[in-house]
Amino acid sequence: MAPIIALAVLALAIILERFWSLRRKEVLPPGLGEEVRDWARGRELDPKHIDILRQNSPLGELLAAGLDVRHRPREIIKERIEDVGRHVAHRLERFLNTLGTIAAVTPLLGLLGTVFGMIQMFLGILTSGVGDANKLAGGIGQALISTAAGLCVAIPAVMFHRYLRGRVTEYIVDMEKQAIALLDALDEAPSATPGKPPRATKARGGAA
Repeated sequence: MAPIIALAVLALAIILERFWSLRRKEVLPPGLGEEVRDWARGRELDPKHIDILRQNSPLGELLAAGLDVRHRPREIIKERIEDVGRHVAHRLERFLNTLGTIAAVTPLLGLLGTVFGMIQMFLGILTSGVGDANKLAGGIGQALISTAAGLCVAIPAVMFHRYLRGRVTEYIVDMEKQAIALLDALDEAPSATPGKPPRATKARGGAA
């Protein structure tokens, strides 16, 4: 039971951490993509603002990767965005493999605990006889608690694992759309009015 309880605590910690880290406003700040496109169309691209944008959010990091190589051919920009996108996606999926492992392992641990409990019970019967039938039934029930505990941990873990995977996939698709829109904006002719820097000044880590 102790390993199952420990895995249950770990699974809960992962779920809470991922729900906090995968808030939509943290991954895809509202309006950021449109502001960056307006900024790019104006051709007023300050390297300092690009660095701040990179620290702003996963979406900001992806768009900043495209702006870093904005003067190169479209295919080169696209490749850079895809390379950075793989790293961003890996960070978004952080701990999800662990959660999936917990979901797969806990039923097996529960079954293992039940098997050990049944073995001990039958060894006791071998040495001292059947004895009280009520005590025998109680021993079987106690052995099955491990299986029930493992399933109680595994079922929510599977559900949250699938849900969080789906959320990450949705974010990745949205970021791909924003990246394609930025590529199209970079291909457009410079506008008459320079674009203003986006809200990337609200960078994490105290950057301003």
